[in-house]
Amino acid sequence: MKIISFVILLFLSSVVYSQNNMLCIGRHWTEDEANLMMKKFAKEWNDLESWESRAAIIRDNIIKGMKLDQMPDIRGNFNPIVRDTKILDGYIVENVAIESFPGFYITGNIYRPVKSKGKMAAILSPHGHLKDKRLTKDVQYRCATLARMGAIVFAYDMIGYAESNQVTHKMPIALLLQTWNSRRVLEYLLARPDIDSNRIGMTGASGGGTQTFILTAIDKRIKVSVPVVQVSAHFFGGCVCESGMPIHKSENHQTNNVEIAALCAPRPLLLISNGLDWTRNTPRIEYPYIQKVYALYNAEHKVENVHFPAEKHDYGYSKRAAAYIFLAYHLKLNTHNVIFKNTIQEDFVTILPQEKLKVFTKKNPRPSNALIGDETVIKYLNLK
Repeated sequence: MKIISFVILLFLSSVVYSQNNMLCIGRHWTEDEANLMMKKFAKEWNDLESWESRAAIIRDNIIKGMKLDQMPDIRGNFNPIVRDTKILDGYIVENVAIESFPGFYITGNIYRPVKSKGKMAAILSPHGHLKDKRLTKDVQYRCATLARMGAIVFAYDMIGYAESNQVTHKMPIALLLQTWNSRRVLEYLLARPDIDSNRIGMTGASGGGTQTFILTAIDKRIKVSVPVVQVSAHFFGGCVCESGMPIHKSENHQTNNVEIAALCAPRPLLLISNGLDWTRNTPRIEYPYIQKVYALYNAEHKVENVHFPAEKHDYGYSKRAAAYIFLAYHLKLNTHNVIFKNTIQEDFVTILPQEKLKVFTKKNPRPSNALIGDETVIKYLNLK
């Protein structure tokens, strides 16, 4: 066992951290430096062809930088576990787990309409850094409201949080595992017969915003993207799950999260920002740059920014309301089910206790094939 642990530690130091000089972590630049870098980036392209050439380099480096291209070739085989169906006011909540790869489980909840006609839109709902965040009130409000509007919503745990405790959150390949998990959630939703593959959205705040713009950048099956309080020119994400692998820089290029978010073009993109975190400059720096990218596709009308200068870093009601309207328009959802007196109402939502939202319990434990521990998972994946 000690020999195995030593080998794993060598892997962590030689493989994952060998490119530390390529990492852009946290507030990697000052706001002034970031402003100048955005101007430098803008000189790298001047038409659609040159932008798409740059976009291809950025996209390829995201995939290779997080070693996504080394993940096992798994198609289907989700082995879904669905428990404790709860029928509430206009929506249903189910506790769900799917296999990300053999022995590694994605845990979460699916919210879906009580009544539906034909195939429905689907929305991926990752979350940010907070203990048991998937089980909190604001996530329940968001997912239930979108479900009542006609979407199937999959809220799932960050690795190392809530029920995703097979590994720790700070493991060195957290960025890879979270992106892989999001892709598996997407593929699970697309495999369902009740999902319209042309109406797939994704939204999350903070670290969930990072997950949103990264998957959107590398997977065009995400049709509408709403990253909240996270797209910044100077802040690259302060956690290993956002900037712990070299996705922003290589020997041949440098980019930041603004350009990664811009890879959504020409698909609909809403940036939600506020004045009390690293997105305070979005209306002046980040958004204008992305608008110019969308203009290359004649798609300026598909990118928006809603800015709350006096608000803080959260996915509070005002931000949710903006997201509801944008997602409803582009995913063809029914806002009439939630609007009363020109205001989106969330008071129909039943806030469930955390235990009612968990898929694995003492009575229904996690399957016996589960891989437990950072070292075990890393060894199983056998990354180079």
